[in-house]
Amino acid sequence: MLRKTFLRRSAAFVAAALAGALLGGGAAQAQAQVEVPFYFPVAVGGPITKIIDGYAADFMKEHPGILVKPIYAGTYQETIVKALTAHKSGTPPVTSVLLSTDMFTLIDEDAIVPFDDFAKSEAEQQWLKSFYPAFMLNSQTGGKTWGVPFQRSTVVMYWNKQAFKEAGLDPEQPPTTWAELKDMAAKLTKKDASGKVTQYGVQIPSSGFPYWLFQTLSTTNGVILANDTGNQVRFDDPKVIEALQYWVDLGKSGVHPQGVIEWGTTPKDFFEKKAAIIYTTTGNLTNIRNNAPFEFGVAMIPGNARKGSPTGGGNFYLFKKSTPEQQKAAFEFIHWMTQPERAAQWSIDTGYVATSAAAYDTPQLKQYTADFPPALVARDQLPHAVAEFSTHDNQRVTKALNDGLQAALTGTKTPEQAMKDAQREATRLLRGYQ
Repeated sequence: MLRKTFLRRSAAFVAAALAGALLGGGAAQAQAQVEVPFYFPVAVGGPITKIIDGYAADFMKEHPGILVKPIYAGTYQETIVKALTAHKSGTPPVTSVLLSTDMFTLIDEDAIVPFDDFAKSEAEQQWLKSFYPAFMLNSQTGGKTWGVPFQRSTVVMYWNKQAFKEAGLDPEQPPTTWAELKDMAAKLTKKDASGKVTQYGVQIPSSGFPYWLFQTLSTTNGVILANDTGNQVRFDDPKVIEALQYWVDLGKSGVHPQGVIEWGTTPKDFFEKKAAIIYTTTGNLTNIRNNAPFEFGVAMIPGNARKGSPTGGGNFYLFKKSTPEQQKAAFEFIHWMTQPERAAQWSIDTGYVATSAAAYDTPQLKQYTADFPPALVARDQLPHAVAEFSTHDNQRVTKALNDGLQAALTGTKTPEQAMKDAQREATRLLRGYQ
């Protein structure tokens, strides 16, 4: 009897232990987190990394089964190199914010998967359709969505209202045409007693993203630099050459600094009153608002044949060699990050354009733009916006264009010769994609 009781108790103990082990194993499995390494570029000023870290922490509180690991990979150019190197070695990030113009390159490298495969529910499909059409020009091709807009921008013009007053110009009336820009820039240019320029009328940077800033001129002169499929360019179009000649002539006339102008120092030159008007990304809006020691304005890019600016900035991409579980987790993170409330707050915190109309309908962005109307300029420019320049073999084709632009700006080639040489090189590079 005692032996039977002992055996029953032993059996019960073993069963309980086994059940506990199974439950414990199940709990451990439930607690196991899916890791999502996330490459993020840091290309403009401001406490961007702290903001992204905060978003990642908030997301993980709501999704304890997912571990998002932001990795700050340098500039956009450095980040795409690191991402593709990791892809080729078999250990890519699960997701990354890369330039929207990297789309063709990432497709050609078979590095990414389309988002359409993950947007299963009707709500998710509507979410993919909710972004501004201008931003989708660099996000979709071949009937598929390869990138989700996040850190997006346009080029806008900033002007120093104090400098306008000192020059006898209406501080509330910025230039709206090429002719007005050149005329006002002449009045805004200041020289010291020795004849040295102390304040240029206008400054358009030509390092970092020369092609992008040049698109503010080629677009407004009525020409698009590349076709929709990314396998042909129009660098030698007479309107393109005319646009580059205008840029060169601003320097020759003394109202714009000559040579190559640094992208990164242009906002600082504005703060220090070395330039009265600058062109830069709307992603610098919060930086300029926080640091300009004078009242400033923000306006659309001055037009010639038309209004317009390229869109710019980064998209989220999903990398192909990550596991299905990681891709699904990353999709959840991207979907969460781009909801209207967060897109609105991101716009407020950074100056980037909120990527959907729904974001501008949120209470916080309505209040912010009511208090600070310049935050609406980039959004209002979107109906006139064009795709940022992007082709297959984008890095090398863009380099051909950038080299040509800088050759013209430094005076080593005429605008016509520079663009004809760039066209020849781009045609050679793109021949295999036609």
